Amino acid sequence: MVIEDGHLQGLTRRMFLGRTSMGLGAAALTSLVGRGSTAGGGYLQFAPRARRVIFLCMAGGPSQFETFDHKPRLAELDGEPMPESFTAGQPIAQLQGQELKVLGPRVGFRRHGQSGQLISDHLPWTARIADRIAIVRSMTTTQINHDPAHTVMNTGSAISGRPSMGSWVTYGLGAEADDLPGFVVLTSARGRDPQPIASRQWHSGFLPSSFQGVEFHTRGDAVHYLSNPPGVPRQRQREIVDAIAALDRVRDAAVDNPEIATRLSQYEMAFRMQMSVPRLMDLSGEPERVVDMYGPRVRQPGSFASNCLLARRLAERGVRFIHLYHRGWDHHGDLEKWMPICCEATDQPAAALIMDLEQRGMLDDTLVIWGGEFGRTPMFQGKGERPGRDHHMRAFSMWLAGGGVRGGVTYGETDELGYHAVKDPVSVHDLHATMLHLLGVDHERLTHKFQGLDLRLTGVEPARVVKDILA
Repeated sequence: MVIEDGHLQGLTRRMFLGRTSMGLGAAALTSLVGRGSTAGGGYLQFAPRARRVIFLCMAGGPSQFETFDHKPRLAELDGEPMPESFTAGQPIAQLQGQELKVLGPRVGFRRHGQSGQLISDHLPWTARIADRIAIVRSMTTTQINHDPAHTVMNTGSAISGRPSMGSWVTYGLGAEADDLPGFVVLTSARGRDPQPIASRQWHSGFLPSSFQGVEFHTRGDAVHYLSNPPGVPRQRQREIVDAIAALDRVRDAAVDNPEIATRLSQYEMAFRMQMSVPRLMDLSGEPERVVDMYGPRVRQPGSFASNCLLARRLAERGVRFIHLYHRGWDHHGDLEKWMPICCEATDQPAAALIMDLEQRGMLDDTLVIWGGEFGRTPMFQGKGERPGRDHHMRAFSMWLAGGGVRGGVTYGETDELGYHAVKDPVSVHDLHATMLHLLGVDHERLTHKFQGLDLRLTGVEPARVVKDILA
């Protein structure tokens, strides 16, 4: 048999093997990686400390001054004009042309744990895990508005269309589960003016589409169109999948398109997920004491608490990258009202996730990262008695735990008003390089050729592994 004018005419056995050998090899590799191969396509350069990542994204940008960066000088200058020496020539999002006044912290801070970590009173549950987390106070980013800042945090670039960090991780290391995606996304919202999150924030970009994040919904079907249509039994669905796969293989023999192999694997994955996803979402087998750890909203589908528990269950089942987005942290006004609401919704579940992983012996090889796309200004925004804070990219706070991270440390410093990171600044590329290092990957070697360039998550500018926070 040969292919003429796009039609299957005749193709010898030798021609068939020659044309499909790469596809068959890729399918075999995908099968091996999907079942826990540590080779990960050759990107594992040294022994990993972490096998998986759970990224807790506080979308909207939580204020570091009411969470992890205590600034007594801000309290002293509360209501006074902001010194121009801090702000002259600096990018400001929504305070242009306004009189800039200092806004002191709206909450107290205390030291916690044997390490004495300074944590605000808004986060009493995080305070309980003070000795397990590394707080980075000197994060910086390059973008001052939400969508581009999310794009930088998720892809390492402000250019839309680049692969997300979850896609890079699964591309480099593969997946451990063969009945769940390697990269799963969960979203929740509670707080002021939840910012929209576009699905391109977990897209695979120029990487094969098999590495794209899959959003799981906590209301209705967890994955749209996963369930069989009414009247279609599982055996009939199996026959349909097999028939489509046979047709796709014929087409692949003609055009040798890698996306066809991706489609084949996705059909098979979807069929297996019809069994695995309902078991994943069913929390009835969880002990009451474990469920209660996550707080009163854990039984509310779509809540951050419910998503944190699902994140642990996904991690148990071999999902490589789990990305939780909680929207509601955009506190331009009424900070004193909304900050406690957001903290109450997320504080206990995040701490419970750390404790739950630790009790199961999973924290040592699970890297958990908490933080937003940027921070907030030390200046007042708003009118009357309802102040808030504007976007800020020069300094903000995040924390990391597990997966080779040294707990009980605070890294980096900001100036006396918290405007600039002045000691040990950490860029988003540094954060990504550190994450990949803990996964056993050299960030400079995890590349993919696109438009003639070897592109990577950490970009072309120098990025460093933050070794002082590693165990």
